[in-house]
Amino acid sequence: MANINIDSQKDRTYDAIVIGSGISGGWSAKELCEKGLKTLVLERGRDVKHIKDYPTTNMNPWEFEHRNEMPYAIKKENPIVSKCYAFHEDAAHFFVKDKEHPYVQDKPFDWIRGYQVGGKSLLWARQTQRWSDFDFEGPARDGFAVDWPIRYADLKPWYDYVEKFAGIAGDKDGLPELPDGEFLPGYPLNMVEKYFKQSIAAKYPERKVISARCAHLSKPNQIHFDQGRVQCQNRTLCQRGCPFGGYFSSNAVTLPWAAKTGNMTLRPFSVVHSILYDEQKGKAVGVRVIDTNTKEEIDFYARVIFVNAAAINTNLILLNSKSNRFPNGLGNDSGVLGKYVAFHNYSARIYAEYEGLQDYTTEGRNPAGGGYIPRFRNLHKQETDYLRGYAAGFGAYRGKDSDRSGAGESLKNNLLNPKLGNWQVGSHMMGETIPKESGQVTLDTKKMDDWGIPLLHIAVDYDDNDAKMKKDYLDTMEDMFQTAGFTNIRRDDGSQAPGLDIHEMGGARMGLDPKTSMLNKWNQVHSVPNVFVTDGAAMTSTSTQNPSLTYMAFSARAVDYAVNEMKKGNI
Repeated sequence: MANINIDSQKDRTYDAIVIGSGISGGWSAKELCEKGLKTLVLERGRDVKHIKDYPTTNMNPWEFEHRNEMPYAIKKENPIVSKCYAFHEDAAHFFVKDKEHPYVQDKPFDWIRGYQVGGKSLLWARQTQRWSDFDFEGPARDGFAVDWPIRYADLKPWYDYVEKFAGIAGDKDGLPELPDGEFLPGYPLNMVEKYFKQSIAAKYPERKVISARCAHLSKPNQIHFDQGRVQCQNRTLCQRGCPFGGYFSSNAVTLPWAAKTGNMTLRPFSVVHSILYDEQKGKAVGVRVIDTNTKEEIDFYARVIFVNAAAINTNLILLNSKSNRFPNGLGNDSGVLGKYVAFHNYSARIYAEYEGLQDYTTEGRNPAGGGYIPRFRNLHKQETDYLRGYAAGFGAYRGKDSDRSGAGESLKNNLLNPKLGNWQVGSHMMGETIPKESGQVTLDTKKMDDWGIPLLHIAVDYDDNDAKMKKDYLDTMEDMFQTAGFTNIRRDDGSQAPGLDIHEMGGARMGLDPKTSMLNKWNQVHSVPNVFVTDGAAMTSTSTQNPSLTYMAFSARAVDYAVNEMKKGNI
């Protein structure tokens, strides 16, 4: 029997294990496999094969039973996920349903999840901006959180690296607060977006309106054809899964590339319970998994482990990885694990109309979504009564108005012949929130889910800094809209809870001092050097930029470091 057990353990032993198959997990898997490591990728949800498992991708509106609207009964059963903009008939199968995966809201928090191979990379909004030194230096300069252990120069070559492979469309804008990248051609602004850009530049030259940067193949390079992808068709049906590979996802890009090496083993239906720590060896030796369907407990082993379960689940796994050495969670000597969780404040919007440029309308769709306004508040000096600042989206479109007067044939003709109305414009806020010790996730001491994992408590909230920033955004954008001559301005100060931004970050933050952080400058757990965290849990602060591109860069950089350390015998 002993020999059988030894053989069984050998069959469950790999060079590396990656927990999670989303944006960061896909990149970790690709890099590890390319470097020759036999890698096990664990995913708690079902498998989703590129193209094959996109059941709605080519459906017409009339082919959906409810014309793509979710029935009331399903919304009532799923009050959290129903708030997400993409939760409709065409993509509902890629979302976690509320009652199937409960958690405890100590404070209101809408936790949006996608448990399948590819994770939320099938559903993300695909906005990609680099961070700058304004962001990495923010905590040290403004006196919150802890200092980042890296600066933009440390990450720049890795931004270059992942952008070339993923395919990022954008313009060279020459802005130090939003560094340029290795771009495919950007998507042009429409006439009203250009007009707004010019109006703001004339009065506020420090405020920029640029074309949004996005992970779409506007003009593919050879590397993208080698991946089996072709040019984005501008369908803007991305949440269904793209059969063209027109936007970046783990399913279309990194996971197939990893599989091509022959070094990847993908195991779906694998709920990670904890990371196994060997007291004698002083390092992690593997991962304990609960089979999603059978509830069987299985241990897998590896020399190096990458935790990419998405920020909150990564915190859950680390907190649940307890041992005599780490009674409060793996690597948690500092006591900060699960704390300083933050997010992006998307709770304010503003709308208006524009009566000019009536000779123009739009044709086709823009997958970038229109314009982007990089942060301009508190860049070079502290100028407001709140810390940090916000970026903003901006878009314009021209809708059609139907005359609903008349009856009979005249009403029918009116409805069938709508006329172009005024331009509709809108903006949404993307505010940086300040990580606080009180913003935390913890494990329930008694309640478990169906797989024997403690239920997670989430206590994350807005604060006075967020309220002041929101008011400034609304006041400032209203002034900018008035400057451009927009009319019928409508402010929406929002009541949405944190979470709908789907940009939760922190809990296992990077830092210079092991006494106040979990990870070093290589995303390596200070006290468990063969464990790396390269998803949102690693973030020390949140900035205003969409974070996914930074997770990709962190993942590629950390794998490069980890493999070199393995070759040296340090891991």
